[in-house]
Amino acid sequence: MDLNDAVLTCVVNILWTNAVGVTGRKLAFKTATLRLVRSEIRELFIEVTGEKAKPIKFKLKDVMVHKKFMSEGKASINFKAEKCAMYLSNAPPGTLMYFLRTIFIKLNGGDQKDEATTQSQLRAHMLSGKPSNFNDVSPVTTTEMIMARKKAGLLGRGTATTPSPLAAKKRRYEDVNGGSSQFTSETVAAKKLYQEKSTLSLGIEESVKLCEEQLEVLRACTSGKSVFFTGSAGTGKSFLLRKIISALPPDGTVATASTGVAACLIGGTTLHAFAGIGGGDYGLQRCIELASRPASGQIWRKCKRLIIDEISMVDGQYFEKIEAVARHVRKNDRPFGGIQLILCGDFLQLPPVVKSDNNTTPTKNFCFQSNAWEKCIECVFELNEVHRQSDPEFVKILNHIRIGHVNEEIAKRLRATSKQKIEGDGILATQLCSHTNDAQSINESKLESLDGEKILFRAEDSDASITKQLDSQLQATSNLYLKINAQVMLLKNINIAAGLVNGARGIVVRIEKGVPVVRFKNNREYLCKHEKWIIKTASGGTITRRQVPLKLAWAFSIHKSQGLTLDCVEMSLSKVFEAGQAYVALSRAKSLDSLRILDFDPKQVWANAQVLQFYKLFRRRLHDTTMIPLGAKNIKRQKSSDQKASVLAKLKKNLVDKPLVSIS
Repeated sequence: MDLNDAVLTCVVNILWTNAVGVTGRKLAFKTATLRLVRSEIRELFIEVTGEKAKPIKFKLKDVMVHKKFMSEGKASINFKAEKCAMYLSNAPPGTLMYFLRTIFIKLNGGDQKDEATTQSQLRAHMLSGKPSNFNDVSPVTTTEMIMARKKAGLLGRGTATTPSPLAAKKRRYEDVNGGSSQFTSETVAAKKLYQEKSTLSLGIEESVKLCEEQLEVLRACTSGKSVFFTGSAGTGKSFLLRKIISALPPDGTVATASTGVAACLIGGTTLHAFAGIGGGDYGLQRCIELASRPASGQIWRKCKRLIIDEISMVDGQYFEKIEAVARHVRKNDRPFGGIQLILCGDFLQLPPVVKSDNNTTPTKNFCFQSNAWEKCIECVFELNEVHRQSDPEFVKILNHIRIGHVNEEIAKRLRATSKQKIEGDGILATQLCSHTNDAQSINESKLESLDGEKILFRAEDSDASITKQLDSQLQATSNLYLKINAQVMLLKNINIAAGLVNGARGIVVRIEKGVPVVRFKNNREYLCKHEKWIIKTASGGTITRRQVPLKLAWAFSIHKSQGLTLDCVEMSLSKVFEAGQAYVALSRAKSLDSLRILDFDPKQVWANAQVLQFYKLFRRRLHDTTMIPLGAKNIKRQKSSDQKASVLAKLKKNLVDKPLVSIS
């Protein structure tokens, strides 16, 4: 299903109060549908329909919306005239935000008729004796958006990074009112409500729509199917995952990832912290005992939807153990104890770290090799549209590198990058290293060689006892040492349109108001104020860190670079030690022009043969089950011969674009 801006399904509690504020009538719906409708005289209403209950309509006039916890799927609407308050909870955060945004825009978007016309229509309607007729609210138009933004003061003076005085005044108004907004022309709604496009999962403004193939995955996830979706680097897997999380009810949805850095990117927790069995080093019976402890058992039983990012780095034996644990703890014999799985990752990138001893050699390194894999996954998808790189030549080279295929033409083109000058305005290329310790040593020595004293920026953690845990999960360190002229990298999406994005390269030019000012590669200077990172715990709580969103960037490890887009990067692949490591490093670059490869050797590029075989079978399964390329809508398997021929042609083209080497 697609997200409908004027329809919302969630838990609804409605309270009416009398003249002295004493609560009288109450209504509670575990599941209710809210629709925005208009009357014949263009008045806006919210229609609430609960299970086995008649619809109730509330006129949207003189209302106050409290949106402080909107990102958690909660909000309240106070209808002053009716002395009534409506409390919404367990709403998909993204859908809730669009619903409230539509209310704001429809109330402020210049769609109201003048009062005389409205009164005339009202009299005519009352005299006619006909029952009231309500229609669904039409989609938001560009004109309405512009009018609403004008009333919100967004079209006043100010640059992309420096707000106008009016905008600052309105922010102060919202702060004073504790995160509540009154939808009238005199005041403004929450900032996210009048942004043209935004997401709530991490508080990041995204001006990018989902493409058709991403929407296909989203529909499968919101319909309750257990899904695995994959795709090469830069196809927007993490971006899509954040959209999926924001489209699902918060209660029962657990977002996890195999690594701390990946978990932070989607606003979740690590899979190991959720599972309650540590690294799974014990036997199955001991793992079941650990997961059955009161705290862990409750977490497992509450879970309805489990999201796992970077599934490629979860080994098969661990996957089998948590699947068995889920069935036992939840007392449910269905696959994974009846939990809906949403798995995301690329097995042709970094593999799982598997502990092996001298006596036994693990035979199930990858999840797809486990017995549980086929039982748990209902739908599979592959994202093919690359968003990180726009150069077709570079995309084609990366597709070959991904499967370990390097011909003479590719080798020649990559060797030619060794002579490229990619530095500019004092900003040096970030050196990608295969080992984390090498990157750390380079950064420390380069910082020491600069003139001047080191300046310490210390993080503020919500709990001092978890500082080490946060250091392992976040790119932002607890203690950041900087100097003037230090090479740094931005760790947050601050302003996408202005190029201030996660991975943007810059240099510290001065310290102002106690924080660094950085000049980035696009010559834009930015005062790097403290930003907040939020990580969810397995129990549903949160831990936070506030820190300057920078990291030293003379060097970076390949493992830590996953998810980043680097606009100035240099690498030597002579020390790569894992299949897919060279591909991960190369695919971090935004373009061939921003990349320099030293001493390239085709022998440094290879792919795991078992993974290649998996993807061969995977694409065959896509062909056999759907008979359509990803993205087509509602097409049944009974096709005409012409349609089937067209589909097969597209599949063949896809295999040519992403050739698979033969496996002996």
